[in-house]
Amino acid sequence: MPFHISFKDNVRPKNLAVKLSSKGEQSVVKGHPWVFSNSIVKINDDAKTGDLAIVFSKNKNKVIGFGLYDDKSPIRIKMIHNAETKAEINTDFFHQKIELAYDKRLELLQTNTNSYRLLFGENDGFPGLIADVYDSVLVVKLYSEIWLPYLEPIVKSLQQVSMTKTIVMRLSRNLQNSKNHNLEDGKVIYGDLENEVVEFIEHGVKFTANVIKGHKTGYFLDHRHNRKRVAELSSHKTVLDVFSYAGGFSVHALAKGATEVTSLDISKQALEIALENGSLNDYSGLHKTIAGDAFTEMKKLIKRGKRYDVVVIDPPSFAKQKSDVELAKKKYAQLASLGEKLTAKKGLLVLASCSSRVLAQSFFDLNNRVLNEQSRLFETVLKTQHDVDHPISFPEGAYLKCGYYRFLE
Repeated sequence: MPFHISFKDNVRPKNLAVKLSSKGEQSVVKGHPWVFSNSIVKINDDAKTGDLAIVFSKNKNKVIGFGLYDDKSPIRIKMIHNAETKAEINTDFFHQKIELAYDKRLELLQTNTNSYRLLFGENDGFPGLIADVYDSVLVVKLYSEIWLPYLEPIVKSLQQVSMTKTIVMRLSRNLQNSKNHNLEDGKVIYGDLENEVVEFIEHGVKFTANVIKGHKTGYFLDHRHNRKRVAELSSHKTVLDVFSYAGGFSVHALAKGATEVTSLDISKQALEIALENGSLNDYSGLHKTIAGDAFTEMKKLIKRGKRYDVVVIDPPSFAKQKSDVELAKKKYAQLASLGEKLTAKKGLLVLASCSSRVLAQSFFDLNNRVLNEQSRLFETVLKTQHDVDHPISFPEGAYLKCGYYRFLE
């Protein structure tokens, strides 16, 4: 079966000789995947995006790493290999890295789950490239042009390793606006796709992802283990799922016997998908929805005296840039306070953050401070981070954190 990938200007990338500042060199030696432009001391004059950057040490002139050059980003070189081990950057190199990534997911694939992240960007050695599997459909999302010269063999390897029947190409906004390729966002580049809405299974629970038009690659896979855990704690309970999106926590809770689940999200379309996802599964509980701003709607529920046995608050990222961090912390504090007021006696409050700029310890400390200010006693039951298919290989790669808080009265 042919792969439908073509480029306007499929120029063969060239090798660049690079030397870095002492600080930049130290970062590469430690295995950090980002080299900023101000760390580059010496490089070829004609460097272009996608060229292979061979990074040499300043003094001994030995290779300390390989990266891909990006002339459009302040992260000028995105590292793909630490040179403690020798490597030739070719088709076999990328194929072996994909096989290694797949092996890390084998434990997950022994469960009743056929959806997973096969490549998690920098954390799997593919900066700016994501690959998610939904049953027999692989969705590849590109965030950087550095991969254009290498894309065809990588996509072929992804298909061989994942054994998927269909591949969909998704592009970030900057890639959609680029004129350096003929790729299209949402284009099927391998196999056939009968329906853009693909059904998949997550720990025995059925969901759907719109792989053509859906956000990111169509669904958020990173909270999988938290959804399963919350579901197990929701049997015969009432549940409020705030920022529910397509109903990940809601549907899992219903499938595990929750008596009533309320999905709250600002998007009516997302809530419709949540209801549809619920209908794919057998459940006897009641599934309610509330469309509106989370902060506003939570305050309305508090005024009405509503309480839930389990409250899950999983907002989108509040800190897209460094200047957003303090405001993000204020929002997390407000959500923790509102969540406490909506949690029933001896209930469970689950607070999550996907803002990488708000560090895990800072987030958990903030939750503790806010909950300690309330009148009720509580205990921290659990703290979790990424699921197994979202490995962490460098500090900035860790973004997801989730705290479980049980009230004692």
